[in-house]
Parts: sequence; structure tokens; C-alpha cells
Amino acid sequence: MRSNYKVNEKEGIYFITSTIIEWIPVFTSKVYFDILVSSLNYCIEYKKLIVFSWVIMDNHFHLVCHAPELSKTLQSMKRHMAKQIIAQLKSDNKKWLLNLFSYYKKRHKKESEHQVWQEGFHPQLIISDNMLTEKIDYIHYNPVKRRVR
Repeated sequence: MRSNYKVNEKEGIYFITSTIIEWIPVFTSKVYFDILVSSLNYCIEYKKLIVFSWVIMDNHFHLVCHAPELSKTLQSMKRHMAKQIIAQLKSDNKKWLLNLFSYYKKRHKKESEHQVWQEGFHPQLIISDNMLTEKIDYIHYNPVKRRVR
């Protein structure tokens, strides 16, 4: 299902959530984690992405961020990461994971054999200092909460 959340305020700061399809854990080793980090760094350096807070979990990431073309930047970043993740999975001979990405691929995704990311990135405009603090606290405590369960 496509997200109803949209980036409407070009100058806004947004809380972003982007999730691997079906919540499949991908970011479980350094090589996959580094794919995401290097993509973020590229967007910071070349696409004017400003990241105020971030966290990478095993199957999703959160950002508090701003960019002049935030939707395009994140769409491009996720597309690039998907290609790199698939290439790395092939290199690591993780056929079972590639099979999951093929199995869960949405029917309308005709241009590729696999789907790595859920559609959209669930942008939420930060509208107050309290909301900013709440989202940054959420990002900081997300890994802590996850480990307690």
C-alpha cells in the first residue's frame, strides 16, 4: 500500500521511517550497515541532506532530516541501496534472502526481480520543539527498547 504521508513543506524538518519489505532483517552485519551509512554520507555531501538524528535497526531506519528535494533524495537513496544490497546478497550467496525479496515483490514492480524496501518513507513534519525532542528521544531509545524484549 502506498503511503498517504507526503513532504509538503519544502523547508521543513521531517521524521522519516523507511522499512525493509515484510520487516526482513538485513542490517545484521557491518557490510549491510555500511551500505546504508555510505548512502547517507553521499546524500549529505552531494544532495544537501541534513541529518539531525538517525538510527539503523536490523530492518528499518529512522532519520530526523531536511533536504531541498527530500522525496527525490530519499527515493534515489533507497533505489541505490537496494541495488547494492542485492549485489551484496548475491556476493554473499544469500539465495534464501534474495528469494524472499522476489516472493514479496509487489506485482506492479515490473522493473526489477526483487523488492528490498517497503514503498514510501512515512515523512512526518516536525511542527514544534516538543515534537522534535520526542522524535529524537524515540530514535535514541529505539535500539534500547528493541534489546529489552
